[in-house]
Amino acid sequence: MLPDHTSAVYSDLLLTLPLTLSEAGSGRPVLILHGGGGPATVAGLAEHLSRSAHAITPVHPGWDGTHRPDWLTGIDDLALGYLHHLHDRDLDDVLVVGSSLGGWIAAEMAVRDTAGIITGLVLIDAVGVNVEAEPITDFFALDARGAAEHSWHDPDRYHVDPSRLPSGELARRQANMATMRTLAGDPYMHDPKLLGRLGRVHVPALLLWGESDRIVTPAYGAAYADAFADGTLKVIPEAGHLPQIEQPDATAALIDAHLHRTSTPRIGTE
Repeated sequence: MLPDHTSAVYSDLLLTLPLTLSEAGSGRPVLILHGGGGPATVAGLAEHLSRSAHAITPVHPGWDGTHRPDWLTGIDDLALGYLHHLHDRDLDDVLVVGSSLGGWIAAEMAVRDTAGIITGLVLIDAVGVNVEAEPITDFFALDARGAAEHSWHDPDRYHVDPSRLPSGELARRQANMATMRTLAGDPYMHDPKLLGRLGRVHVPALLLWGESDRIVTPAYGAAYADAFADGTLKVIPEAGHLPQIEQPDATAALIDAHLHRTSTPRIGTE
């Protein structure tokens, strides 16, 4: 059973949450949750995972022109919505992989998963918790160059001058940022209660961190990993906030190992 909510109306709204999904491959279900940069930031990872698993990659409502209902105003709404989706499809033994904001969603899902649908987590440079000694950089306050300097190991390679973007692409990015501000702007990029709740999560959690991430530092990642009952931090050299883009092979290898290590054998199989 999924956790009850005090409002039956809210539960009904979750059932009608509009989801835009891409699916590929077969085998163990893997839910892949993108961060603020949108689904393109996990597209390569999803393609890789589809070779050995059933990769399910949603576009969070409000990103890339998709509809966000007025009532969907927090990360907890998305977490419950995705849990309902997995439950309604009778999926189990699900590995949830989340990048940045998607990692936060994954952690919130795991805290709420009383049905045991999720059997493994991978959080990639996730936000979502408050670590007093390692504050999350205010991404909204950065200009394009500052965002590149904080996000990438090699900022010169990935920095994009907004004035050189086509108008449609610039509008897409601005709309995505506006949605992210609505869902995660106050309190900024975290749930004040989440860190203390992660000890209840007993499924194996692998936290992957780019060594050069200055949005959320590896020290932040270490505190995040320590909060889980079974959390492990792996730091990826020569990568920043999106190691799946800067170091795709190293990132994929670590996720592949976790995918196989955490899989739950089905009854009747060897």
